[in-house]
Amino acid sequence: MELKRVVVTGLGALTPIGNNIGEYWDGLKNGKSGCAPITYFDAEKFKTKFACEIKNFDPLEHFDRKEARKLDRFAQYAMVSSDEAIKDAGINLDEIDKFRVGVIWGAGIGGLETFQNEVINFAEGDGTPRFNPFFIPKMIADIAPGNISIKHGFMGPNYTTVSACASSANAMIDALNYIRLGHCDMIVTGGSEAAVTKAGMGGFNAMHALSTRNESPETASRPFDATRDGFVLGEGAGALILEEYEHAKSRGAKIYAEVVGGGMSSDAYHMTAPHPDGIGVERVMLNCLRDAGMSPNQVDTINTHGTSTPLGDVAELKAITKVFGEHAKDMNINSTKSMTGHLLGAAGAIEAIASILAMQHGLVPPTINHTTVDENIDGSLNLTLNKAQKREIKVAMSNTFGFGGHNACVLFKKFDA
Repeated sequence: MELKRVVVTGLGALTPIGNNIGEYWDGLKNGKSGCAPITYFDAEKFKTKFACEIKNFDPLEHFDRKEARKLDRFAQYAMVSSDEAIKDAGINLDEIDKFRVGVIWGAGIGGLETFQNEVINFAEGDGTPRFNPFFIPKMIADIAPGNISIKHGFMGPNYTTVSACASSANAMIDALNYIRLGHCDMIVTGGSEAAVTKAGMGGFNAMHALSTRNESPETASRPFDATRDGFVLGEGAGALILEEYEHAKSRGAKIYAEVVGGGMSSDAYHMTAPHPDGIGVERVMLNCLRDAGMSPNQVDTINTHGTSTPLGDVAELKAITKVFGEHAKDMNINSTKSMTGHLLGAAGAIEAIASILAMQHGLVPPTINHTTVDENIDGSLNLTLNKAQKREIKVAMSNTFGFGGHNACVLFKKFDA
């Protein structure tokens, strides 16, 4: 059976450095930090008092008051970003077969704020169970693609992938394969997360995962830097329209890139820590290259998982060196989490979009906030430090890894008819 070609025809983003694709790209190329003191709640007693929040987002600009009350922030973000992607793709909803359009979404946690608030309200009450009737449908992670499909009438495959921070990358790989195999013409995919909450910040602080650089939040996310002390929690959403090439061609769609491969693996090592030698990471990149039928020396850039944790950054770069050998020195390697923070289940989506935009514009976004060389990192690697670099990009790789040892890798190629 010959696999169908899959292309990207629409993009949408809602991120800590831009509330749409244009703003997001401007933030990326200019090395903008999305990190600032928390405004969503009083974080004075928390170890970490900052995060990469969404700025200037008013749900009432997108939903009526009644609808907004039924949606957790993570679902609001999903719907706003997917609306942008659908519009960007120029989809005429009256001319497509909606039974062959799916929504496969990623979320590592889902409606954490809704869950948190309902439990707090119950605990502060007299024991009488007075719960909001929308508690469960607001909270569950699968409600984001459910609401996207309800709004647009898409009746193909519809579900959420949950693999912690690899969730939206896994969603994209599933979407790729459904279209490749001929089951769908088009899939709305991506991911969203809204975990900048008391429970989210408190939980990640308790496991010593977050940076505590409260005196300088805008520089706290510093992948590959010797002084990195943990990741910065971010939130938002990224959406991509993946489409079968002939279908896209027949409707005259613009094409951003071709999706040529997806790889998955497991560390099978530890609940939260990466394997120190990056064995699972090495394998996921090899699996992705094999799936795409490409060799390591064809890859021009890698948007790393690069969270700014002491262990994770070193393990990933070790794996890259093993997979790519001498060619690793010729690639641009970067971490856009230095600007956006870590969007957990949405990370794979917004970083895939960053890779596609870099390819489109011939410019690799920087890894910002780097000041001190880490002796454990190969100094010959081009980590695209502090300033964007011009480069013709024909093939771009995006890595995403999650607690539990989940590894996902997606490969994009400059479109060539």
